[in-house]
Amino acid sequence: MPRVAIIGSGLIGRAWAIVFARAGWEVALQDSADGAAARARALVGEGLAELAAHGLAEDPEGAAARVRVARDLADALAGAGFVQENVAETVEAKREVFARLDALAAPDAILASSTSAIVASRFTEALKGRHRCLVAHPVNPPHLVPLVELVGAPWTAPETVARARAIYEQVGQVPIVVHREIEGFVLNRLQGALIAEAMRLAGEGVVSPQDLDKTLKDGLGLRWSFMGPFATIELNAPGGIPDYCARYTGFYRRLQADPATPAVYDDANVARILAAWGGTPSAEKLAERTRWRDQRLAALRAHKREQPEM
Repeated sequence: MPRVAIIGSGLIGRAWAIVFARAGWEVALQDSADGAAARARALVGEGLAELAAHGLAEDPEGAAARVRVARDLADALAGAGFVQENVAETVEAKREVFARLDALAAPDAILASSTSAIVASRFTEALKGRHRCLVAHPVNPPHLVPLVELVGAPWTAPETVARARAIYEQVGQVPIVVHREIEGFVLNRLQGALIAEAMRLAGEGVVSPQDLDKTLKDGLGLRWSFMGPFATIELNAPGGIPDYCARYTGFYRRLQADPATPAVYDDANVARILAAWGGTPSAEKLAERTRWRDQRLAALRAHKREQPEM
């Protein structure tokens, strides 16, 4: 049975534990904070049960039994052929943990980082085993949103990327390969462009933040849940993508000539949006809405799994 070491057991780490345990892997959870991995293990069991309720996991009790709490980093790495790192999102934290992983992990084990934006070359350059290191950026929560961005450093071996892609496919994820390092990778660059424009439109009072959200969830989001922007525009003009670009280039060129600026994140603009949004909910309300989100994502993923791909 294959083994994975999950280093860091926060939101992303425990979701990765769910992904691998559901797929039949033995999972070792390790966290430097006292008691964190044990608490995460209990939440992994709850997550597997919720997936099973939507038909997205078989034998949740058996899957949960494959997850153990490691005593320390060396114990977590014992026998692991794959490592998924989920520590703090700083170069210093990544550099420190990858140095230890490279020293302790089996020589042929892949070392993957869940970082959201930091390219692997910033924390793997000095490692003897840098060829086996890469970014594997998931979408939160990865047990419900399957995309994984695979981004190697200039020295990452092509075989490492190929092996990682095969492993993520085997455990039910949807890996994509980003062919060169770029800050934020692909998903966050797309998301960042949309959020910046949303912050501008709501901050300037063009639309309320509530109505802007409806524009996505009841408009673009419905299409985007099963087809991407290129597939979308191909169907939005009789002659496909070239026809679409010929028809709408002028309009989009004017928009791109006046993009949202970093000022949309200034305190004054954020304050205007919060005033219109209704303030920040309590921690309890945020937890309740997170559970609601996860339930909806599980239902959507179950639906998509039953639909044919075009």
